[in-house]
Amino acid sequence: MNAFRRFLVLLAGLMGASGVAAAAAGAHMSPDPNLTTAAYFLMFGAAAVIGAVALAAARGPGWSLATAGGGILALGTVLFSGTLAGRALWDITIFPMAAPTGGTMLILGWLVLGLAAFERSARAG
Repeated sequence: MNAFRRFLVLLAGLMGASGVAAAAAGAHMSPDPNLTTAAYFLMFGAAAVIGAVALAAARGPGWSLATAGGGILALGTVLFSGTLAGRALWDITIFPMAAPTGGTMLILGWLVLGLAAFERSARAG
């Protein structure tokens, strides 16, 4: 597995753990629905990134649309969920328009991941 895919798996693990922590905080500390939304996106995003890495690994070594889609999904999830959680827990914002930027990246990441279905596999020849 190449270094970027390893990084994506690490990031997915951190996203999943953060999603569970955000869900717990939402249930016990903050009634803000943004925290619950952030938790859902973190957990679903973690699973999607792991799936993208698995698809990329099945395609063979090197760069692929699945790898790119997974990377875009990861960054979009971190921006979107990080902004929502930051607002809910600490009343901070990463930067103006971070949540909509992250949401747009999520849409783009899913589209790129979908396009990976049409990419030729390095193993198929």
